[in-house]
Amino acid sequence: MFQAKAQNPPLAIALMLSATLFIASSTAFAKLLGAGGLGTQMHPLQVSFGRFLFAGLALSAAAAIIRPQFTTIHWGLHIRRTACGWGGVTLMFAAVAFIPLADATAISFLNPVFAMMLAIPLLGERVGPVRWGAAALALLGALILLRPGTGAFQPAALLALGAALILGLEIIFIKRLSEREGAMQILLVNNLIGVCIAGLAVIPVFQWPTAAQWAAMAGVGLSMAMAQTCFLNAVARAEASFIVPFSYATLISAAVIDFAVFGVIPVATSAIGAAIIIAGGALLAWREGRVKGHASAPQPNTE
Repeated sequence: MFQAKAQNPPLAIALMLSATLFIASSTAFAKLLGAGGLGTQMHPLQVSFGRFLFAGLALSAAAAIIRPQFTTIHWGLHIRRTACGWGGVTLMFAAVAFIPLADATAISFLNPVFAMMLAIPLLGERVGPVRWGAAALALLGALILLRPGTGAFQPAALLALGAALILGLEIIFIKRLSEREGAMQILLVNNLIGVCIAGLAVIPVFQWPTAAQWAAMAGVGLSMAMAQTCFLNAVARAEASFIVPFSYATLISAAVIDFAVFGVIPVATSAIGAAIIIAGGALLAWREGRVKGHASAPQPNTE
């Protein structure tokens, strides 16, 4: 499932678009749980526990069938990566309970921008004017979407912004891990550690879910496991600089689900802010592809 594949751009696009739908679906299930759409409002710590529990079960079952070859596990990097991932998704799940799904998704596209900034002190990377310009453009879009200082400002949006920052830090650890371990091993270890972290964190707030809530928790985890599988297979079949921009279709999926399930219609300001964030992110992705294509030294891989 995660082995090197022959290049197939059309299939890669289909897989990436499928990944965007699964990502949006996972967040939508989280919104249903956190906003009380299936009964009592569920604490975001419990939602993130469901995400790691069911994703871990799905990936463990896949590993038992595929039997991939494992190498040395770098536990320190995994624990730091997973702690960031758990913290980021928990904040994101808390945010979507209060703000539109599409807005939270748009803010999450700041992940690579924060990762670029953090790579300067943590990885010693050098950032040129084009990438700084792309980052500034994306941050401008975030300011438009957040609308600070106006009556339309929603404090819960800061939770999504915090999630983007923490998940940007997670990308740094993913880069380091991807140089040392295979994709399936990274995913499996990540989710198993995540179950332990989330399981401990949820104890003070755990409430026994109803059958519908259990199903939605399974939806959060299984959708995310499918999203990760589709994403990894997509980037294995096409150049990352070509296929990654298609991940921005997540915003379209989120907007459709927002309207169909929650009856939310994006306002013009949100659409403009989201478009600017995407433009900045796309420019950054394009520039990263150029840098990796022309650099003489090997560049860090992304998962």
